[in-house]
Amino acid sequence: MTSNMVISFAKEGIYTVLLVSGPLLILALAVGLLVSIFQATTQIQEQTLAFIPKIVAVMIGLIFFGPWMLTTMVEFAANIFSNLNVLVG
Repeated sequence: MTSNMVISFAKEGIYTVLLVSGPLLILALAVGLLVSIFQATTQIQEQTLAFIPKIVAVMIGLIFFGPWMLTTMVEFAANIFSNLNVLVG
């Protein structure tokens, strides 16, 4: 196993992590921004107000993006397992 292979697998792993986690992080960021704007306009300074909408948005995002996320992670794992003989040997 060469260093180029290790770097290639690490690059693919990081790309997969960013691809899978990206939609939920962007969704949480957007909801947090909307709640912050709402808090600023209404001058409600409750710290816990931002958590509930974010949690609900991420759960709804998991419902919609979950199958795609699972498929992406399974494809990455299948790629790693199919190249296992190259990695070990």
